[in-house]
Amino acid sequence: MKGIKYIIASGAGAALLSLTGCAYPPNNQQIGTGAGAVLGGVAGHAIFGGTAGAVGGAAAGALIGNEVGKNSDRGR
Repeated sequence: MKGIKYIIASGAGAALLSLTGCAYPPNNQQIGTGAGAVLGGVAGHAIFGGTAGAVGGAAAGALIGNEVGKNSDRGR
C-alpha cells in the first residue's frame, strides 16, 4: 500500500511540474534541448546499450539540441 502512495505522489508531482512549465510557449532553445535529449537517449541506448548509454546519449543530445536551438533563436 505504501508503494502505491509513492507512485501516486510522484505522478502528481510530475504533472504539477509539467503544467507549470507550460506557462509560456517554448522557444527554439527549449524545444531543441528536449528533442535532442530524447533522440540522444534513444541513439545512446541503441549504440551503447543499457542505462549508461541512454543517459550519456541524452546528455549529449540535450547539449547539442540546446546549441542548435540557441542559434536558431538568434536568427529570429
